[in-house]
Amino acid sequence: MYLIKAKRISWFLVLSILPQFGFAQNRLDSLQHLREVTVTANPYQELIPAQTLSGIKLGQLSSHNVADALRYFAGVQIKDYGGVGGLKTVNVRNMGTHHTSVFYDGIELGNAQNGITDLGKYSLDDMEAISLYIGQKSEVLQAAKEYTSASVIYLRTKKPKFAGEKKSNLTMRYKTMTMNYHDPSFRIERKINDKLSASLSSGYIRTPGRYKFQYKRNNLDGTVAYDTTGVRKNNDIEAIRIETGLYGRIDKGHWDAKLYYYGSERGSPAALVSNKFENAFRQYDKNFFVQSNFTKEITDRYKVHARAKYAFDRMHYFARDTTYFMGETHTEDAQSDNTYYQQEIYLSIANSYKISKIWDMGLSVDYQWNKLNATLKGVRTLFAYPTRNSLYAAISTTVNLGKFKAMGSLSAIGVFDDARNGAVAPDKRSLAPAVFIGYKPFDEYDFNIRTFAKRNFRMPTFNDLYYTQIGSSVLKPEYMNQYDIGFTYGTYLDKLIFRHLSLQVDAYYTKTTDKIIAAPTGTLFRWMMMNLGKVTGKGVDAIAGLEMEVGNLKFHTNLNYTYSSARDFTEYFGGLHKLTSYGDQIPYTPWHSGSVIQNITYNTWSLNYSFIYVGKRYNGNVNNIKVNEIQPWYTHDLSLQKEITINKTKLRGTIEVNDLLDQFYEVVYNYPMPRRTFRFIISVDI
Repeated sequence: MYLIKAKRISWFLVLSILPQFGFAQNRLDSLQHLREVTVTANPYQELIPAQTLSGIKLGQLSSHNVADALRYFAGVQIKDYGGVGGLKTVNVRNMGTHHTSVFYDGIELGNAQNGITDLGKYSLDDMEAISLYIGQKSEVLQAAKEYTSASVIYLRTKKPKFAGEKKSNLTMRYKTMTMNYHDPSFRIERKINDKLSASLSSGYIRTPGRYKFQYKRNNLDGTVAYDTTGVRKNNDIEAIRIETGLYGRIDKGHWDAKLYYYGSERGSPAALVSNKFENAFRQYDKNFFVQSNFTKEITDRYKVHARAKYAFDRMHYFARDTTYFMGETHTEDAQSDNTYYQQEIYLSIANSYKISKIWDMGLSVDYQWNKLNATLKGVRTLFAYPTRNSLYAAISTTVNLGKFKAMGSLSAIGVFDDARNGAVAPDKRSLAPAVFIGYKPFDEYDFNIRTFAKRNFRMPTFNDLYYTQIGSSVLKPEYMNQYDIGFTYGTYLDKLIFRHLSLQVDAYYTKTTDKIIAAPTGTLFRWMMMNLGKVTGKGVDAIAGLEMEVGNLKFHTNLNYTYSSARDFTEYFGGLHKLTSYGDQIPYTPWHSGSVIQNITYNTWSLNYSFIYVGKRYNGNVNNIKVNEIQPWYTHDLSLQKEITINKTKLRGTIEVNDLLDQFYEVVYNYPMPRRTFRFIISVDI
């Protein structure tokens, strides 16, 4: 019911603003100002260059949401639990989901309950750029929280842009595809005056989400145990997103304020186990936040960036199992009928000061308050109702000597918990230093060498510490040492059809101690969170880009490859003897993975081909043995786009084919992905 109300509000806002538009105004598509390479590295100013998807190239990918787009980055693994509404999480260089932070327009998307951000909730419709930094950005004007993660994903939404005397922009878009999928959306931009503009956007998704799958398992000797084809059910989703923003310019500065709402009702399909294809698991989400950024140059040397956010999240999870007897389906009593309420307040102040032309200093301080309430039906154990106060601080400095550039930082965090019931976790304090060095040996070549070393930590979440019958209030922070060495090379070839060539290669090593894991306590019905894990990782990320031009034909090619070894060196309780999994590759870590993106444009036509490959890996069971193998998977996606301009109104149509070869595959074991699907998109820009 709340989705219906939200839809009415969304369309009321559209109808109330539409009359203000002057459709006869001159129009220039703002996307024309974003002709960026699909996946690229920033110039030498960045010690550790970012991987970036932006502008038109971002829209040309066969991607539904942020998680789909991130699959094209080197070193990134996406866990996709199947279907449009399935949970989607990101893991960079196998360091763990909790070591990757996601920032939405400069402020982190937090989840104190489990520390996981579901990237499937965030649409690409309003996204201007997606960037991945491994380590951290090379600038000192950052929030303290940005320094504390091993990798950071930045989601930057579009800001209003107006051509000439134009004061309004309107984009309407409709997407549909097989699985009876419907996704209408719109975006309105309004120029209030020369220093203030506003935007309003909304999107609605509805689909039953049913698709065919193949369920095949082998015996240890390689023979087929069973091979079944079925239809994936309880994978429906109905979701609405409403987002509005204000954007202002002041003397030597700018500010913005954003309000965001996401509501959904969706099925939560369980794993396919023991030929059981149905369940009655449901999830209801309401996510709301309001946030603001303020940046100003106080003097020629001193700059300040302030941030503030309030967020409220409600998640209701309902689980009711089903059984089969005499060919009939029987529904059991509810196993879980719980509602969780999260609140967050976040404040940040970052300062940068230019001591000289070559030397900058930065100081940042953040404060965050989190609270978790719950309504647990049928649970006898008291809920903890935890509250957390967190203080972050970071000091940093950069030195730029032309060919040589270096950055150093030291971040600190203090976490102070309280709980209404049960034992309260002791206060936690940690320090994390980092050093980044870059060198450009030749003036005549765009060739850069860089290296960094960084200490990272992640604090236990509320679930780790207080989850009923599982959490352990004595958990320590999880620590990781991160090392990297690599180079970038780029060259322009103006006299040939090859216009630009770029290459980026990194070798890395990571070591995690006190890894937080779930360990059994003598019964499969009761587990305990413990600091026992030790994981060592090493690998290579390689990125190549090539641009060519033949007359009106333009070619953009990007290739990503990752080799990764992440081995578990966890010993048994007290180190009495090594586990049988000692030295094995950790679950869901392929040794080899990569992607190819090929885009061809001809005047107003655009053809895009993408290929993703993920090699052999092992499921979540303990040992690297044959029965636990997950076979490699790959997908071919193809899209064709055409633009037409009629009376200064731009129409854009797109036809996509995902999983062109109709391959059966699983990203997560026992969670089959959809097979070949067709998608059609039409958009109107006024």
